[in-house]
Amino acid sequence: METQELHRGRLIDHVQLVVRDLSAAQGFYTAIADVLNIPIGGSGDGFFWIDELVVSATDSEAALGELTGRQHLAFQAQDRAMVDAVYRAALANGGRDNGAPGLRPYHPNYYAAFMLDPDGNNIEAVYHGEARRSAPSVHITFDAE
Repeated sequence: METQELHRGRLIDHVQLVVRDLSAAQGFYTAIADVLNIPIGGSGDGFFWIDELVVSATDSEAALGELTGRQHLAFQAQDRAMVDAVYRAALANGGRDNGAPGLRPYHPNYYAAFMLDPDGNNIEAVYHGEARRSAPSVHITFDAE
């Protein structure tokens, strides 16, 4: 077997699940996170998060109105111009608007655009503003046995 290498933390910013019963989901995911030694990141009006996983109620503002296939996938962008470019490319290639590029209230400088893919999944491009990373990605190398 050849050595394989992975990078984590460069493409996917977060994944969102929209659930019918937020309380039941919070109990379920909190129990799993506890076993995995991953702390709950926090919560807001109708949602909570654990690391890159966001779980929201169907009526939460975080669900962005139109219920889709209930999948929400957010891609990291390098700057606001890249968010704008992703939005234009998505709409030019079969996507539908689900929130034009702009600042969002999730934290200061959260700049994002939302598009529905051809199957109705909610796709986001997000730039979090100027920030320092401890590393560009987590580099994982699997040694051959």
